[in-house]
Amino acid sequence: MGGLMMELGLFQKQSMNLVMTTELRQSIALLQYSALELSHYIQEQATENPLIELEEPTLYTDDYYEKGYAASRTRNSQDNNFNPLASIASKSPNRCEDLLEQVNYLSITEQEQKIMKYIILNLDDHGYIPIQDRNIAEDLSISTDKVARVIDKLQQLEPIGVGARNLKECLTIQAKHYYPDKPLLTLVIAEYLDLLADRKWQELGKLLQISNEELSELVSSITSLHPRPYSATMASDTQVLYPDVSIEKVNGEYTIIFHDPFMPNLRVNEGYLHLKQTHSKAGAYIRDNYHKYKWLIKSIEQRKTTIINITKAIVERQQLFLEKGFTHLKPMTLKEIADQIGMHESTISRATSNKVIRTPLGCFEMRKLFTAKIGGNNGTEVSATQIKLRLKQLIQQEDRKKPLSDQKLADHFKKENGITISRRTIAKYREELNILSSSKRKTIG
Repeated sequence: MGGLMMELGLFQKQSMNLVMTTELRQSIALLQYSALELSHYIQEQATENPLIELEEPTLYTDDYYEKGYAASRTRNSQDNNFNPLASIASKSPNRCEDLLEQVNYLSITEQEQKIMKYIILNLDDHGYIPIQDRNIAEDLSISTDKVARVIDKLQQLEPIGVGARNLKECLTIQAKHYYPDKPLLTLVIAEYLDLLADRKWQELGKLLQISNEELSELVSSITSLHPRPYSATMASDTQVLYPDVSIEKVNGEYTIIFHDPFMPNLRVNEGYLHLKQTHSKAGAYIRDNYHKYKWLIKSIEQRKTTIINITKAIVERQQLFLEKGFTHLKPMTLKEIADQIGMHESTISRATSNKVIRTPLGCFEMRKLFTAKIGGNNGTEVSATQIKLRLKQLIQQEDRKKPLSDQKLADHFKKENGITISRRTIAKYREELNILSSSKRKTIG
């Protein structure tokens, strides 16, 4: 009898360990889920657990989109059917994010920055400005001249051609940039683009009074341009950007707002609760599912608390970044945040995976804020993100007839900042930025 009881006790202990392992596995999985993935998971649990009742959220009732995407509104924002996501929902995070980063390098006023960011958030899927200058001026209560000047500066950003108002302007911007010594290109784009589209080569050659060889070179140059700037560097598929958490500055203080717009309201189905106290199989089944329901609620709340605590730690460390942008992003690792809030590094890794954070600078993946430290000779430390941004700036400013090699770029960092970076690291960062090697960046002429 004693042996049987011992075996039963061992069985119960093993069963309990199995249950805890399953529950802990669930908690870990929930940490990694995005808001949308979590919603799907909860839906699955509700179909398996009769004690879980769901009340679907009303997606547009809170200020999730109102505040998150206020800058993306167009003149139609007063319409009853206006969707605050309309002009930004189809953009990949990298598109807006990259352009907004580049804005920080321009020598422009704070007002011009705000105007430019407004325009960037309203670019269509191809990188064009779909709103007329006068409408932008009306929206922002500024002059059309001011709008035009800001657009001129916006058109200096990459991908080249972004911020154009139409196809002709887009191609003209690229022609002047890539072929500054071929003014005939801009003439063809301005006056004879229809002939080019209809492939009327002979008629075009006669009008321009050039040889077939010159015409062939001209056509080749024009067809190398990108009529859709975004497609030159980005995949055609798009992605909606839903922030999981926001950082807002209110009365000089940073406030953290947690978002769960897809989260259905969970409640227990009280119709089954009376069975909990029974000793039947049904009672055991209900008790088991009630326990699962309570654990799910606890795991969801723990996920929320963890994300908020991580965001608080980020705010404490990155005040300068929040004020001035990625050029002031301090080195920050997952382990440092883990130590700061008293959690394991793997927990921080899971909790920041697939999460989007909205800041005064825009929306981007939370993981982008975590970057390695690179030390300089003077004892200062800079982040890999800062190095990449400076690298991109150096390449943008280089003489295209004599582009900088990876070694020369590494030497520049050593001389300018006292930062030792290997040629291989420069090449790695350059490739991550989708920038060609110096030999392929070289312009003939």
